[in-house]
Amino acid sequence: MQTASIIGSGPNGLSAAIVLAAAGVATTVFERNELIGGGCSTAEVTLPNFRHDLGSSAYPLGVASPFFRSLPIDIPWIEPPAACAHPLDDGTAVMLEHSIDDTIATLDAGDGPKYRSLLEPLTERFADLVKDILGPIQHVPRHPLLLARFGLSALIPAASLAQSRFRGPRGRALFAGMAAHSVLPLEASGSAAVALVLMAAGHASGWPILRGGAQTLTDALARHFETLGGVIRTEHEVTQLPPTDLVLADVTPTQLLRIGGTALPIDFRRRLEGFRYGAGSFKVDYALSAPIPWTARECSRAATVHLGGTLEEIAVSERDFKSDKPFVLLVQPSLFDSTRAPEGQHTAWAYCHVPNGSTFDHLEAIERQIVRFAPEFPDCVLARRISPPAALESWNPNLVGGDLSAGAMNLAQIVFRPTRSLYRTPVQGLFLCGASTPPGGGVHGMAGFHAAQSALRQGVR
Repeated sequence: MQTASIIGSGPNGLSAAIVLAAAGVATTVFERNELIGGGCSTAEVTLPNFRHDLGSSAYPLGVASPFFRSLPIDIPWIEPPAACAHPLDDGTAVMLEHSIDDTIATLDAGDGPKYRSLLEPLTERFADLVKDILGPIQHVPRHPLLLARFGLSALIPAASLAQSRFRGPRGRALFAGMAAHSVLPLEASGSAAVALVLMAAGHASGWPILRGGAQTLTDALARHFETLGGVIRTEHEVTQLPPTDLVLADVTPTQLLRIGGTALPIDFRRRLEGFRYGAGSFKVDYALSAPIPWTARECSRAATVHLGGTLEEIAVSERDFKSDKPFVLLVQPSLFDSTRAPEGQHTAWAYCHVPNGSTFDHLEAIERQIVRFAPEFPDCVLARRISPPAALESWNPNLVGGDLSAGAMNLAQIVFRPTRSLYRTPVQGLFLCGASTPPGGGVHGMAGFHAAQSALRQGVR
């Protein structure tokens, strides 16, 4: 029987493991931490019985993932009434609602037709779009006309697209907040792509959270893997390539260089060394005595809240990640999942983008942005856990310098990621399967799926 080792138990590592085990390969997953899941995990890090997602919390691409949907597992998605809220200084909020009509109702008068023409075609065929954008890079698109229509807008810088499509500040602000997920300057080509995908996802399938926390998805994937005969070994850090027929590494180039050592050819090592990481993140987890008291009460209808004000403010924040008014992404899952905190109490987390590896304390700047839209927020804080970039990387070495996307998501690195070989390496049987490979960051398991398929086609070493 062929044997395989998976380095790392994040969603991509577990997805790769499932594909190999289902194909009859004796597969073992190795995880350096006691808790499996990487960025898709949950733990008590502030006060007892307050369960916090250590990485991500809302999963627009997770619920839409073709691979997750193909598995015979129960994933307890919870869909909040609205996908995302974006409060403004006038005390109202622009809302990404499930309905395009309801979203248009929160925009400035006259911007509805442009919003509909931009989002409706992508929303109506979102399942087809997902199959192409999460598919292998080197493939013939199943829906070329749809992908072409998406690409025409996706390649435009987000700031330019927002300004050309929306006359009023509300639509521009909503689009800017979505584009900030790209972790690119809003003037950069391709920054609009992430915004379009996230907005279409909000209308088509939502931005759900997981009952019980992100760990629920990880545990469901792990249980399915084990039913296929797979083995998971925790607290086992891999420091050199395991002696198995296949090795799939859910790591970034930095870790592969360390693990692979001299087994990696010099020219390939140099290509990996040229891989560029994106901005870091400064994250704060909160234990709260009550729900966040938003001035715009409609913010309590969404698990995800974007705090950044206008397009112009967000553009400044994301240009060099040094603004004293940073764009803040906040998630408040306990509003919709009572398992996250003791009765009547709540959890939330917030982060902002910072220069990679920044050592500056951004807590005050983050909380100023929260208080800006919820003045009584400090009265609710029972405890907080602060995670600057160094702490994030110490917990999960894939978050190099605090980079949550495992590499800059610019045009060059989203197409050929981390090298032109994509998942393959020059070492027979060794593959990369993490977020540093296509289709990039996000919890969807597709990088692991594609890497495992590539490994099975190549065979043993």
